Amino acid sequence: MGGRSMGVTVERPTPALRGVYRRLAARPAWVICALFVVGATLGRALDVSLPPSIRYLPLAASVVVFGLPHGAIDYLVPARVDDCSPPRSMAAVGGLYAVFGGAYAVLWLITPLAAAAGFIALTWFHWGQGDVHALVAFVEADHLDSTGLRVTTGGVRGGLPMFVPLLAFPERYRTVVDSWVGLFGTDVSAMWLFAGGTRLVGGAVFLTVSVGVLLVGYRRDGGRGWQVDAGETALLWLFFLTVPPVVAIGVYFCVWHSLRHVLRVVAVDGTGTRTGTGPVTPRSVVVSSAREAAPTTALALVFLVGFASLVPVAPASTASGAAVYLVFVAVLTLPHVAVVTWMDYREGIWWG
Repeated sequence: MGGRSMGVTVERPTPALRGVYRRLAARPAWVICALFVVGATLGRALDVSLPPSIRYLPLAASVVVFGLPHGAIDYLVPARVDDCSPPRSMAAVGGLYAVFGGAYAVLWLITPLAAAAGFIALTWFHWGQGDVHALVAFVEADHLDSTGLRVTTGGVRGGLPMFVPLLAFPERYRTVVDSWVGLFGTDVSAMWLFAGGTRLVGGAVFLTVSVGVLLVGYRRDGGRGWQVDAGETALLWLFFLTVPPVVAIGVYFCVWHSLRHVLRVVAVDGTGTRTGTGPVTPRSVVVSSAREAAPTTALALVFLVGFASLVPVAPASTASGAAVYLVFVAVLTLPHVAVVTWMDYREGIWWG
């Protein structure tokens, strides 16, 4: 992939940490997602479906299992990337969350439909950027050798969790978005977005782009990195086409996206772990990251309770309770994306 690009001040993960990535993030995510695909396919064939309350379990688990905590370690990032003091690092990230998160919370109160659309677009971008980083830094995908190819790959990877469920489960997708804006006394009125014709055209375009970007990558370098990229893209297409959206997003958030970010923050440590001088292992990564995330995760839960008391329509069901959590995650996502985008710049992720 060439030499270091302008602005790059962070080294790539060590071979040991790339091994931890494979054992802790890549392989388990593949197995878990594949099992859910098999389970969902069998359930559909046998006409068996999960009770609504069970569908929310993966999302509920994300409160403590990597989902919410993965952003709770953002306060470490400036200290590790710029080697500034921990107090300065905490103050910078805390201020960012207060300003960006506060502004986005106000937007939800003023114009929830625009805020919801922004959340989908922001998450599309962010989950795509997370996968591009993993491919470039951990997988060493040499086929992603240009900015254009990385940007397009990010668009595909982000669209898999944010757009493909709309193709397969339009009513459930609309119900989830309705539950967000319903907390603020409105509903989704753009029914044309969920119409069959719109989904057919959109799905055809997105599939074409998905295949096209892989073909271009194959022509650049069809080695192991491309094989991982193609395999993950195919798996995620199947996963989000077959697994109901609430279940799929909860599982993906915990075992795919969040774990990769945790390992990214560990990687910029330089030594690979803050737990001591021992070797970097999956266990050391989980233990150290859990300890570092615990205080800010607890603080986030306090803010979540306060946020729930401020929404105009009080949650009265599992679905509306989950909606409060997701809107709160949306508020945290904007400053989190700002932190991650700054990391992208410092690591030169988008420069081929």
